[in-house]
Amino acid sequence: MLPPLPKERTEAMKVTVLQETLAHGLSIVSRAVSPRSTLPVLANVLVATDEGRMRLSATNLELGITCWIGAKIEEDGSTTVPARTFVDLVATLPLEQVNLHLNASNQTLNVRCGTSNTDIKCIDAQEFPPLPVPDLEGAIQINVSDFKEMIQQVAFAASVDEARPVLMGVLVTIEKDTITMAAADGFRLSVRKGTLSQPAQQPISAIIPARALAELARVATDGNELISMVMPKGRGQVIFRMKDVEVVSQLIDGTFPDYQQIIPRSHKSRTILSTTSLLKACKQAEIFAREGSNVARLNIKTTGELEPGSVEISAQSEETGSNETVVAATIDGVGLLIAFNVKYLREVLEVIKSPNVAIETSAPNAPGVVRSVGDDNFLHVIMPMHLG
Repeated sequence: MLPPLPKERTEAMKVTVLQETLAHGLSIVSRAVSPRSTLPVLANVLVATDEGRMRLSATNLELGITCWIGAKIEEDGSTTVPARTFVDLVATLPLEQVNLHLNASNQTLNVRCGTSNTDIKCIDAQEFPPLPVPDLEGAIQINVSDFKEMIQQVAFAASVDEARPVLMGVLVTIEKDTITMAAADGFRLSVRKGTLSQPAQQPISAIIPARALAELARVATDGNELISMVMPKGRGQVIFRMKDVEVVSQLIDGTFPDYQQIIPRSHKSRTILSTTSLLKACKQAEIFAREGSNVARLNIKTTGELEPGSVEISAQSEETGSNETVVAATIDGVGLLIAFNVKYLREVLEVIKSPNVAIETSAPNAPGVVRSVGDDNFLHVIMPMHLG
């Protein structure tokens, strides 16, 4: 007697979803797809049914993003679809219902929408790396819009140099109801404090990759929502959970430099300027400074008691010419000529929300401190450049 034939897998998966809903979900997760990997499945997006919704996941083993979208589920199932093919195809489909039907025996996903009929070759979902399921009990909670602003004011200052992986991360420390984020690349330091909606049960200190936080800020949309942050013990991971999106990231091992040592304790002059005026002046200076080594000179000039002071921002290039802009300023202290990397100065001014900004200086060869006037939760330190 012949042995019974193996049962064909029944997870056929039949789902109907709106084109714009599917396109939006794919735009959220596809940034975590690994473009170059020895594992072919990492170039795919996991598509699965999950308790009446559709779940999309992508990971490069360091960063994982999951998104849940509304869909009509006829049959449960799962597969992994080549991300680039799927994203590009869905983008060209009409704004109508998309019917997805998986043939589990040959792992082919049939995609029908309007007059379009496509078959995509997939990889079995069992080959996809499992993403952790967070235990949200005792999770740290913070308002989404506050957290996004914190990330935007800090993550840009992290290093992109892989030789120093610790500096490619953002140090996140939590003590009671205060969360502090700090990033540095050896030339600048950004520090931002925030308040949690409720105190943490225990202190936390972790280095989270700046890229993961930038992706989190990108996908976090609803400003009134709370974001839950969990660090499972012994996993070396952090999980951020919102209503429809989850971001998982590996933490960076190592010791973050003691950044408090870098922050000057005093200053000889405090210069207050309009944030937008200084930003415009820096953008003009950068047009010429970028030809060389990005040097912009700031000539802080104090005048008589009745006259306001001014700051002259200038840059020059042997090839293209020179630029000079004078910005009115209120100066408390001594005048000074100091040079900064104008790109760094522009980047910090772009994330300052207050109308006025303060620059604290002591000497041409000492670091400058940029503060948001009226907001003690943010500070930025920039190393000076050599005045040739």
